[in-house]
Amino acid sequence: MTDKKDEEQQTSVPSAASAAGAAAEGEPSRLSRLTRRNDETDKLKAENARLTEESAKYLDMARRLQADFDNYRKRTQKENEDYRKYATQGLVTDLLNVADDLERALMSAKADDSLAVGVRAVRGNLMKVLEGEGLKEIPTDGQFDPNMHEAMCMTDGAEDGRIAEVYQKGYAMNGRVIRYAKVRVTRKQAASAPEPAPAVPAQQQIEQEDQQSAQTDKKE
Repeated sequence: MTDKKDEEQQTSVPSAASAAGAAAEGEPSRLSRLTRRNDETDKLKAENARLTEESAKYLDMARRLQADFDNYRKRTQKENEDYRKYATQGLVTDLLNVADDLERALMSAKADDSLAVGVRAVRGNLMKVLEGEGLKEIPTDGQFDPNMHEAMCMTDGAEDGRIAEVYQKGYAMNGRVIRYAKVRVTRKQAASAPEPAPAVPAQQQIEQEDQQSAQTDKKE
């Protein structure tokens, strides 16, 4: 009986020792797995940060491209609108010269002449057509404006910068000046200085002083 117990004890001791050894061997492998997982997690985080940065960069590029396209679209739209507005500017300018010729002809004709009446009607219809294209006459009944008027000469007046006479009418088309009004502009006349008293000759002045002195002596 005793020998059997000793054998069982000897058998159980190596078994416990082998289990402890196996546990000791398994511990490093578990640590290595945790280490590998941490490394993989760090790599994933770094990759995620890189992708996030790239996506932000591409998003910024897309926004810039969208803004550039919007600016291009607006600029193209404005250019098209300006083209439609001023496409007939050259023709309108040429027809203005015809209207001026008709007006000069009317100025030299009699008002009740039948030909003058017809010419006046033709000119009126022509101006209506031009006004339909956006033509407007530049006002010349006030202050001189270099943005709309061209000063041909100056004349004296009560104040500066008033339009005294119109040599040629000016016109604007859809807000743009296509022909400046040629005018004469007033210039305020400077006030004349008082005339100086005439100079008295030296000899005459001496005689006057002597006369005054003699009168003073008589009084005394």
